[in-house]
Amino acid sequence: MHPAPSALRRAAAAATIALLATAVGCAPQPDDKASGGSSSSAGTTCAKGKLATRTSGKLTIATDEPAYEPWFKDDKPANGEGFESAVAYAVAKQLGYDKSAVVWQSVPFNKAFAPGVKTFDFDINQVSISAERKKAVDFSSGYYDVRQAVVALKGSKAAKATGIADLKSLKLGAQVGTTSLNYISNVVKPSQEAAAFSKNDQAVSALKNGQVDAIVVDLPTAFYITAAQVTNAKIVGQFENQGDTPEQFGLVLDKGSGLTSCVTSAVDALRKDGTLAGLEKQWLSDAVDAPVLK
Repeated sequence: MHPAPSALRRAAAAATIALLATAVGCAPQPDDKASGGSSSSAGTTCAKGKLATRTSGKLTIATDEPAYEPWFKDDKPANGEGFESAVAYAVAKQLGYDKSAVVWQSVPFNKAFAPGVKTFDFDINQVSISAERKKAVDFSSGYYDVRQAVVALKGSKAAKATGIADLKSLKLGAQVGTTSLNYISNVVKPSQEAAAFSKNDQAVSALKNGQVDAIVVDLPTAFYITAAQVTNAKIVGQFENQGDTPEQFGLVLDKGSGLTSCVTSAVDALRKDGTLAGLEKQWLSDAVDAPVLK
């Protein structure tokens, strides 16, 4: 005796449901790590201490060597002293990583934002956010608003400059790949080609030795140079920011990094609760106003 058509339909439906249930159960399901990289839920994506970092359970932070004051102290990024070291640990804490979970790595300034896969989770090294650099790397939101400044030896022709026009005939220098060097080329537009140095300490030595008339660096570094490195030097003045938005330093991440939104949220939270302002006051308090060069 054959089953009735209605009975056959019910049996077929039951078999189909069973097969679908089996298929779903055997299908690959997104693991925590995968969902953490793509979920729109902030709670999942930025779960504290459980980010998809280079090393599980660790946060790898990079900076250049040597690590200069006032951004770092005693050339020891891991000691938590100096503005950028303190900011790095504050961001780590916001992300759910205590000091013992932070691993420091040495990466040259220019390599940090060059194209290519990164070996760090984020880099902190006075790297200004720019559209050009964003083609190769990701940036967090800005953690410091910065201006560029001119440093010259006291009593020199450069030290007497009161405006941009007074700098045009001078031999100026700055670290290669920096906003400082861009300001020389695009704002001052000197008659002599600027001297480009691989590191700031080389630019400082060139200033001491009279190889350049003046150097351009960010304002806090200018105060440190004149206070500790070249005591017979002075800050000639600072440049106005170019464009509608201030120049800002940002944390550098791999292009398309799954950590970018988490790190940005951490920086934004530190700015909102006053932590960044407090650290700036603690470590960069000497960087007060300098004359503006127009």
